[in-house]
Amino acid sequence: MKKKPLSFDKDLFKRSVLYNVKTLYRKTMEEATPQEIYQAAAYAIKDAIVDHWMTTQKAAAEQDPKIVYYMSMEFLMGRAFGNNLINLQAYKPVKEALDELGLDVNLVEDQEPDPALGNGGLGRLAACFLDSLATLGYMAYGCGIRYKYGMFRQQIKDGYQVEVPDTWLENGNPFELRRSELAKEVKFGGYVNMFTDEYGRTIFRQEGYQVVRAVPYDLPVIGYGNGVVDTLRIWDAEPIQCFQLDSFDKGDYQKAVEQENLASQLCEVLYPNDNHIAGKELRLKQQYFFISASVQTAVQRYLRNHDDIRKLYEKTVFQLNDTHPTVAVAELMRILMDDYYLSWDDAWDVTTKTCCYTNHTIMSEALEKWPVDLFQRLLPRIYQIVDEINRRFVDQIMRTYSGSAGIDVQAKIRSMAILYDNQVKMAHLAIVGGHSVNGVAKLHTEILKQRELKDFYEMMPEKFNNKTNGITQRRFLMHANPLLADWVTEKIGDDWITDLSQMDKLKDFVNDKKAQAEFMDIKLKNKQRLAEYILEHNGVKVDPKSIFDVQVKRLHEYKRQLLNILTVMYKYHDIKSHPNKDFYPKTYIFGAKAAAGYLTAKLTIKLINSVAEVINNDPDIKGKIKVVFIEDYRVSNAELIFAAADVSEQISTASKEASGTGNMKMMLNGAVTIGTMDGANVEIVNEVGEENAFIFGLSSQEVMEYEKNGNYNPMDIYNSDPNVKKALDMLVDGTFSKDKELFRPLYNCLLNKVGGNRADQYFILKDFESYLEAQKKISDAYADKKRWAKMALMNTACCGKFSSDRTIQEYVDEVWHLDKLNVEAK
Repeated sequence: MKKKPLSFDKDLFKRSVLYNVKTLYRKTMEEATPQEIYQAAAYAIKDAIVDHWMTTQKAAAEQDPKIVYYMSMEFLMGRAFGNNLINLQAYKPVKEALDELGLDVNLVEDQEPDPALGNGGLGRLAACFLDSLATLGYMAYGCGIRYKYGMFRQQIKDGYQVEVPDTWLENGNPFELRRSELAKEVKFGGYVNMFTDEYGRTIFRQEGYQVVRAVPYDLPVIGYGNGVVDTLRIWDAEPIQCFQLDSFDKGDYQKAVEQENLASQLCEVLYPNDNHIAGKELRLKQQYFFISASVQTAVQRYLRNHDDIRKLYEKTVFQLNDTHPTVAVAELMRILMDDYYLSWDDAWDVTTKTCCYTNHTIMSEALEKWPVDLFQRLLPRIYQIVDEINRRFVDQIMRTYSGSAGIDVQAKIRSMAILYDNQVKMAHLAIVGGHSVNGVAKLHTEILKQRELKDFYEMMPEKFNNKTNGITQRRFLMHANPLLADWVTEKIGDDWITDLSQMDKLKDFVNDKKAQAEFMDIKLKNKQRLAEYILEHNGVKVDPKSIFDVQVKRLHEYKRQLLNILTVMYKYHDIKSHPNKDFYPKTYIFGAKAAAGYLTAKLTIKLINSVAEVINNDPDIKGKIKVVFIEDYRVSNAELIFAAADVSEQISTASKEASGTGNMKMMLNGAVTIGTMDGANVEIVNEVGEENAFIFGLSSQEVMEYEKNGNYNPMDIYNSDPNVKKALDMLVDGTFSKDKELFRPLYNCLLNKVGGNRADQYFILKDFESYLEAQKKISDAYADKKRWAKMALMNTACCGKFSSDRTIQEYVDEVWHLDKLNVEAK
């Protein structure tokens, strides 16, 4: 039987908006600013949400379900206003109510800043997972940090990335609740005293420490149409004592504000630049800060209704989203032993049954490591525990392999120890300290098992499993692309909203000429919408009838934005040299942030913008190519981009991308993938068929063979391939910069060994011709309108596997073993 939609009182909402404008701002609707109207509407929506939130908490108290705490440094949530309305099934009545008040819902929504709580795929995945957990009816808390400025807001000035503070909290956040009654103390530094108490127990106490107060802010995460509201709990830091007057009176002004300074630093930015020791120290403090507060809270919540701490794992699970939250292993051990007096063995049994780890990177250099002296100084008690975990694990390695023929035990220890080479290896701690280790795509998991974490897999294969990433269709189709969402519902019904596998029914329409025309007309309207955004923000007029070729993602060398722009540079030369040659018009769209200290990535952004400046203003090109770099790429403009994309650029060096989720979002919206067989591309191609994607380049096995043998010389390609040579020479011949040396570092890294890295370490030149050929195939396919319509429609029809609902259900069935929460939706 079909569920009734949630009730929503449109008239009450209208009255609430008017009341909020009056009481919050002492204004009439006519006098209120757009931001004030947004705030008033958001608070009115929050009133409705809180009723469901309280009902969910009441049901949880009565039913006592197992709870997952999803620990992540990032939650890239996107704007809450529209997404909350969709999951409340209230978008239509709110739109009508705002219309009646003379307001446009889109303009109201545009007043909301994107919450600056994340940056890339790691954080967006966490956000999708919370949406799916609530929609599937499981009790969950996302645990992270309430960053005041996020990573940064990106501005492009003279083609360069400039980082400015992202003041997303300038007007407050109407959807959050400050929960000061749940504050926790978090301690840094000092030393550890050991003594024996009256019961003969050995007691460890941290003394001489600095302390901050962790204060939680709760944000609702609404399940679609089921009345379940889970919680994103982000922690802010406050001083225990804001101002130490006695220190000030003695003239020690620094000490007087010491606590306040520590607290303010902790939550200012996501990923402080760690090219220096102060940055490394702050990043480690951030990680321990939110983990300690979250673990303390989880333990105390469990003990509200249970008296045996040894059974914590029966009602609690911690999922560690990459290595950043790994200190949770040692923090849980500390709490169990130091606060609740469990023995080491009992505490270890609870900890390993509670903790699970998701690995998000194949590259070993990206697995987080800390200098021992820094770790020991900042977290003295935690270091003692990690040291003992390591000692026992090394003993286990020796017991397992001593006497085994042909096995170098010392090599095993070197490969697997948690403490080695004066480093604390966080991925190793996460693997040893939990019961589940998962990769995020089939290929990624296999590479972990066979290469990067091979020794761990051989020793403890039962821990390893795969959970291919997914995305939420509620945000990335329903909200991002309402025209297509309505069309899909008209064709197959609305069950796809909570069961994306239903999209398979669209295969019945892929050869239907009328359906193809409707589908491509929707795509054109979305391209027109994006073209208007580009004109407004970039001042560049692009043709919606051109091919929209899109690469939007974090900027990193392995993602190979450089391969893309080098190919654009070559095509520019080709058109200039052969002005009468047929060339299907194409708009290349880039969007990416580079980490503040990542100079090569930042120079690549400058190159893209320099190429855009030249090409977009060259009358000889006659609009055959346009290049656009979209400033400050984030969830809200990503939604416009995904809906408009014709071509989805997923061109990472094979074997380097763990999964990718942008590939799934564009596939959902009818874009065709051009990519390597890397990450989740492998599974996308398996679903949609090779004839509906454009695959090029080295395989992951070929890349790994080249890396192993060291027999790749890009200079050979440069000297033998005139196309490659022309593209590279344009970096340094003044075509795109009067300063011929500006892009020399990019030229050098492709042809010469730089800073210990191999020349062209991501095989850009090796894959250049294959990529160029795939691009030609795209132009040929797009020129055949019927063929392209079928390919695009097939991508949407075959996206069912890639819902985060499916991923979460696999976690539940195979790792977390959660209980469904029964909430009576109102």
